[in-house]
Amino acid sequence: MGKRSQERRRAQQHDREQSREQDRNREGRQHAHAAPTAHPPRGGGGPSLRELVESAFGAVLYAPEDRYHLALDQGASALSEPASRWEQTSRTVLVVTGSLLARLWQAGWQPADVTRTVRRELTVRHLRLAVDLIAAESRGYAAAALDARWSGQLRELEAAAWWATDDEFLAGVALRERADRFTVATLLLELNRLLGRLPPITLLAPPPGSAAGPASGQVGGSGIAFTQKTGSEPRMLGRIRALLAKAESTEFPDEAEALTAKAQQLMAQHSIDEALLAASSGNGSEPGARRIGVDNPYEAPKAVLLDAVAGANRAKSVWSKDLGFCTVVGFPADLEAVELLYTSLLVQATSAMNSAGVQRGGGGGSRTKSFRQSFLVAYAARIRERLAEATARVTEEALANEQALAGEGSGPGSDGGTPSLLPVLAAREEAVQESTDRMFPGLRTGRAIRANDYEGWTQGRAAADRAQLHGRSTMLPG
Repeated sequence: MGKRSQERRRAQQHDREQSREQDRNREGRQHAHAAPTAHPPRGGGGPSLRELVESAFGAVLYAPEDRYHLALDQGASALSEPASRWEQTSRTVLVVTGSLLARLWQAGWQPADVTRTVRRELTVRHLRLAVDLIAAESRGYAAAALDARWSGQLRELEAAAWWATDDEFLAGVALRERADRFTVATLLLELNRLLGRLPPITLLAPPPGSAAGPASGQVGGSGIAFTQKTGSEPRMLGRIRALLAKAESTEFPDEAEALTAKAQQLMAQHSIDEALLAASSGNGSEPGARRIGVDNPYEAPKAVLLDAVAGANRAKSVWSKDLGFCTVVGFPADLEAVELLYTSLLVQATSAMNSAGVQRGGGGGSRTKSFRQSFLVAYAARIRERLAEATARVTEEALANEQALAGEGSGPGSDGGTPSLLPVLAAREEAVQESTDRMFPGLRTGRAIRANDYEGWTQGRAAADRAQLHGRSTMLPG
């Protein structure tokens, strides 16, 4: 009987301890000053503060869905208490998250990819925190150790350390977000769960801290070129950007068409010049790649539109639906053109779609999801047709000019050094296909996207016709 009494007492003591633990968890959920649910930092033989932070991050990262919120609350309590340790926790969090980001860079991710994913999956608060963590991690690299595109993404994100010391980082976040320590810790853990579950993706640029990237034209381990940019972008691209920006902002359709046509003409000339220059110099350039975000709503028609623009420029677009982006493979000049034109056409398509909705009157039919989906599907399909037609026409014009020059004794091949356009274009198209196959060996063709709203379809095609892609104003692949 004595032995059974001891077992009962031990069981009762265990139940009381569990009850107290549950009470502490409930207090943590209410942002009360609960005792940490993890072991204290080393001092009496327990784990270090870094081990505590990593343990909290790991518990949330690997928690099954039915235990996620419990792990989140326990982890936030462990990180946010006691208040006297908040500065040390701040320093340690930056070290641990820096290691996580460094692993993501090695796995192919870039700052723009990370922030795009956070924006897609979480909140603006998480996005601001992600930019902060990226800024903190990037301090460890010399400017020369960063690829030019990487530096450009950091500038676009305005990723800079605004806190005086790392001890003050979490307190500064709490002040900016008007949040308590528990809430800030929760944001950290939620962000870590998202980032820690990101899969490896194709490496498109040398990760920071690595040896200097291969020179333009050399191929990395993924079979894609790391085309290092140096200096500012060509003046031609600056002019194209300015023209498209004006086309998107003007209230006069005729002016927008003229500006877009001029921009496309400059794109065509720039593309063909780059192709012939590369072929004549024999610099052995290879295709590169970049990721372009394609998000909801109506992500499928947007991906189709991007594919249409890419295809017209002998580039390939591969949609990673779950990750919210397309990877476009092509030569550098063509990648610039694809992104510029796609962005402009998307703005124009959205404007036209909204205008079509207003024209329907008060019935609201054109505001339906079916109408908008059908509108954008038709717009992308018609753009594909018109770009393909224009590309063929402009290529024929270029070849005719080439033959005329050859007849005068000054064309390609007359001096043994100037390459012929047709073989140059064919070789570049083949190189793009080979690079795409190396990057995506298991690539499969997706299913067609249906449009089931007749008016949306007809108005979408009409809007694409108004985009004015005729003559030499179309983009010439190269």
